[in-house]
Amino acid sequence: MTESAAADRRAILTQHFLLAQLDESALDRLLAVAGERGFGNGQVIFQKGDPGTSMMAVLSGRVRISAYSEDGREIILNIVEPGQLFGEIALLDGKERSADATAMGKTALLVLDRRDFLPFLERNPKIAVQLIEVLCSRLRRTSEMVESIAFLDFGARLARLLLQMSEHYGVETNAGLLIDLKISQADLGNLIASTRESVNRQLSAWTQEGVIAIDHGKITILDREILEFTAQSVV
Repeated sequence: MTESAAADRRAILTQHFLLAQLDESALDRLLAVAGERGFGNGQVIFQKGDPGTSMMAVLSGRVRISAYSEDGREIILNIVEPGQLFGEIALLDGKERSADATAMGKTALLVLDRRDFLPFLERNPKIAVQLIEVLCSRLRRTSEMVESIAFLDFGARLARLLLQMSEHYGVETNAGLLIDLKISQADLGNLIASTRESVNRQLSAWTQEGVIAIDHGKITILDREILEFTAQSVV
């Protein structure tokens, strides 16, 4: 690995709060035992039930974490962005993967093997505590998803999802708040346990009502108050 490449990877890792407090020497030790793998768009990184021998950090691209029902329906549990980690559950307990991971676009990953990372945790107990915080955050997100599906109608779930996405990807424009993330309607449906057709109908209705605008696959929120009101609608 060249010096510039190592610096780039170090900079990406420090975007994640789990590793942000490590000094450069500790990060360099971590990078020294890490490998890098590349994946094309739609390529499977691992599947539920695969051996969990590593944790991964996204260097570029995105990763979709999902699960499937017996009849093949997908629900997206998380979309992992550059600088974020995934695969930590199986890394810690050494058991099978609990979900599928798929590359979204051309994706590069830094791979940290369990046999190397566990001794690193033992030498850096603060990181172990922060990793527990990551797991707790994932558990909270899963609980919120289950609660949303159980108690909110479809429109409320989609409105809440758009508002959440605007918090992470929102860019203020003259027209409104642009969600600067291109994501398919099928994936939007999978994020809220629904279908592409239902998402398409609701987005079309909101477009006609002036609540949102869609341009080249990206959504701009024009009337946030209506979305916030809709997000509170219970079944």
